[in-house]
Amino acid sequence: MVKIGNIELPEFPLLLAPMEDVSDPPFRRLCKTHGADMMYSEFISSEGLIRDAIKSRMKLDIFDYERPVGIQIFGGDEEAMEMSSKIVSTVKPDLVDINFGCPVKKVVCRGAGAGVLKDVDLMVRLTKAVIKGTDLPVTVKTRLGWDDNSINIDEVAERLQDIGVQALTIHARTRAQMYKGHSDWSHIARVKNNPRITMPIFGNGDIDSPEKALKYKNEYGIDGIMIGRAAIGYPWIFNEIKHFFKTGEHLPAPTVIDRVEAARNHLQWSMDWKGERLGIVEMRRHYTNYFKGIHSFKEFKQKLVTTDEPENLFAIMKEIEQVYAGYEFV
Repeated sequence: MVKIGNIELPEFPLLLAPMEDVSDPPFRRLCKTHGADMMYSEFISSEGLIRDAIKSRMKLDIFDYERPVGIQIFGGDEEAMEMSSKIVSTVKPDLVDINFGCPVKKVVCRGAGAGVLKDVDLMVRLTKAVIKGTDLPVTVKTRLGWDDNSINIDEVAERLQDIGVQALTIHARTRAQMYKGHSDWSHIARVKNNPRITMPIFGNGDIDSPEKALKYKNEYGIDGIMIGRAAIGYPWIFNEIKHFFKTGEHLPAPTVIDRVEAARNHLQWSMDWKGERLGIVEMRRHYTNYFKGIHSFKEFKQKLVTTDEPENLFAIMKEIEQVYAGYEFV
């Protein structure tokens, strides 16, 4: 069993990564249904929370059925991070997570996300500020370092644990790599094998199959895996990995009916949470992923991304079920 504060997770938990414009409550609900053990909100700007920005506040929405769930914040100002930590605590998530890994330029330029990897002292001060602002467990997600010449994850892990961080997720790339090139999990294994490190260490980066999940589990000795991009349009990956761990066998691939059901639920839950219009519009980015691999699907995709009425969208999905009944994925 893996413990983060008083949160008890399974022996080798599978975590859903916090992804901007993806990891909202409807998507988290879908992943929870399909086996995710713990999830995180989209990352939230500490300054946005303090300004009472509507979008930032909306990201604080959590629901009991998705627990345990963490809310992730980012920022480069100690006072703002402490204050936002206090605000986050009022909605009673299970933990507060800090993003020191986002490589996007607009975040890094504000001295936040992966930008903090250049200044470990600042990272420590920001983390202390968050810990000061909450009684909840505080965890961190970060990267190996700024670039190949400044990999500092060993120092980062020790110093964060020393000030009270209770779990660390490491994306096995540098900021310079962004999301390109190969992830290097040997650095994560080194942190995990450091006798000084007692907090759980989770690995993240490139896990996209049950085989790879098992290989990395055995090879690098981490406490659990965080899955991000591979779950977009494919929430089944969590249960597929768990089944493979137990049996060494693959679950049957999701059918067209399974995929339509997932897309239908995602759409309905998005409309319930965001409102009908926004739920429909923001769902459009997901259809390609749900129906990836289906031949001659272009006409249906065009209908899905241009239709504005819920009843028509559900009718299109029904038609997809009928047209592709029994479709075999290659």
